[in-house]
Amino acid sequence: KMGYWDADYVIKETDILALFRITPQPGVDPIEASAAIAGESSTATWTVVWTDLLTACDLYRAKAYRVDPVPNVADQYFAYIAYDIDLFEEGSIANLTASIIGNVFGFKAVKALRLEDMRMPVAYLKTFQGPATGLIVERERMDKFGRPFLGATVKPKLGLSGKNYGRVVYEGLKGGLDFLKDDENINSQPFMRWRERFLYSMEGVNKASASAGEIKGHYLNVTAATMEDMYERAEFSKDVGSIICMIDLVIGYTAIQSMAIWARKHDMILHLHRAGNSTYSRQKNHGMNFRVICKWMRMAGVDHIHAGTVVGKLEGDPLMIKGFYNTLLESETDINLPQGL
Repeated sequence: KMGYWDADYVIKETDILALFRITPQPGVDPIEASAAIAGESSTATWTVVWTDLLTACDLYRAKAYRVDPVPNVADQYFAYIAYDIDLFEEGSIANLTASIIGNVFGFKAVKALRLEDMRMPVAYLKTFQGPATGLIVERERMDKFGRPFLGATVKPKLGLSGKNYGRVVYEGLKGGLDFLKDDENINSQPFMRWRERFLYSMEGVNKASASAGEIKGHYLNVTAATMEDMYERAEFSKDVGSIICMIDLVIGYTAIQSMAIWARKHDMILHLHRAGNSTYSRQKNHGMNFRVICKWMRMAGVDHIHAGTVVGKLEGDPLMIKGFYNTLLESETDINLPQGL
C-alpha cells in the first residue's frame, strides 16, 4: 500500500521532478534505495504508521519511477522521482528544500546522494516572484548595448580603508570598467564600516561617471547578520544613488527571497554572490549540482548570480558551465547530456 516505487507511473504536467545520483550501500538494491529516497523526501518515516491511511497516501507519496546506471561509473545510479505539487508550499524555497534536500541526505540506505537536476512545473513557478529585470532592462539602465559588460572585483577584498577602497573603485571605472563590485566577505569590519564603504564607493562611481561621460556602477554588498541590518544597508545604498546591491548565497533561501522582494519594490537590481555553493556542489557523488541552485535562485527573484567560468582560479568544465548559463538564460531547456541538462 505504501510503496514508493512505481515503474508504470505516468508523469503529470504539474509534478515536480527530481533527478538524484545515488550510491547505494553495499547489498542495497538501487530500486530499493530510490524508493527509500522518495519516501523520506515526501511522506514516509522510518517505519509504517497507521496514520498514513488518514491521508490521500496514493496521491501524496512521491513516486520513484525510473533508475538508470550512471555511464562509465561503478555502483552509481540516476533515480528519477516525481512529487505531487500539493506537497509544497507556494512561493517558498525553504519549504521545497526542506523536503528535497532535507533528512534524505543522511539516509542509511545510501552511501552518497546528489541532487543533479529538477523540473519545475509552470503552475508552481508562477507562485514565485522570479527576476524583476533581465538583460534588456539592465542594459537600458546602464545605457550600454552591443557588447558584454566589463567588470571586476575590488582587491585586496579585506583590509583597505574606506578612502582607499573608493580610490580603487574610481581608478577601475576610470580605466574603462563598467562596474566594480564588493567581494563576498566584505561587510562591516573594524578596518572599514559599511556606511563608510558605501559613501566612498559611490563617490568613486560618480567621479568616474562624470569623467567618462557614461553610466558606471558598483555592486554594494549589503550582506549582514540580520534582515533588519540588510534592509538598512540596502536602503542606504539606494539613498546614495546606487542602482544595484549585492547579497551572498550564505544568508539562506528565506533571506534571499526577502531581499529579492525588497529589491523589486525599490527598483534596485539584485546581484547574488554564490559564496558557499561549492560546499555541496563540488563533489560529484554527494551534495547538489549548481544547476539546481541556478533554478532556485531564478525562482527566488535575484537578477544576477555568479555562474562560473572556464578560466581563472575556480573549478569549471566548459560544457558544464555552458549548461549553467543556459539554465539561467532560457525559460525551457532540452536534454543535453554533455552540458548536464
